[in-house]
Amino acid sequence: MEAETEAMLALNYLDRSNSTFHRTEGGFVSLDTQEKHYNRVQVFRTFPFTGKNMYISIREPDEKAKEIGVIHNLDKDVDEETRKMLTEQMELRYFTPIITKVKNVKEEYGFAYFDVVTDHGPCRFAIHMSGNAVVHLTETRLLITDLDENRFEIPDTSKLTGKELKKIGLFL
Repeated sequence: MEAETEAMLALNYLDRSNSTFHRTEGGFVSLDTQEKHYNRVQVFRTFPFTGKNMYISIREPDEKAKEIGVIHNLDKDVDEETRKMLTEQMELRYFTPIITKVKNVKEEYGFAYFDVVTDHGPCRFAIHMSGNAVVHLTETRLLITDLDENRFEIPDTSKLTGKELKKIGLFL
């Protein structure tokens, strides 16, 4: 039991000297380390809002998502092709449209219905009024998670118009 716990707590750093990443035919990423071949891996940011390229966690793709290892610095520890491939995977995982305009927010039966314009076009989504659907990352930066766990960001509420601020006032 002690050896198992020690193995779980050990931090295994991955870099160009001990690991090789490949793109699979299906567009996923595989990994060869000194110890093992992984047909598919998942790529996670451990600090997604502050350190986008630092401490990148590489995990098994099952429901337990056991960590295989960590890339300390994506900009320095892997080659350019690997950096691009892993960044691409993280951009898919952390896709977060920026809300550029709040057209309307309607509250009804414990839900809020948003009609917004994002940097990827118009969008409508709903959130639970209770819980952590709206998170303040800073005093003026909001992260909104809808019912389907899609994320949207308002990077600076101070840049919204007075009418827009009034519409999201319940969340400020």
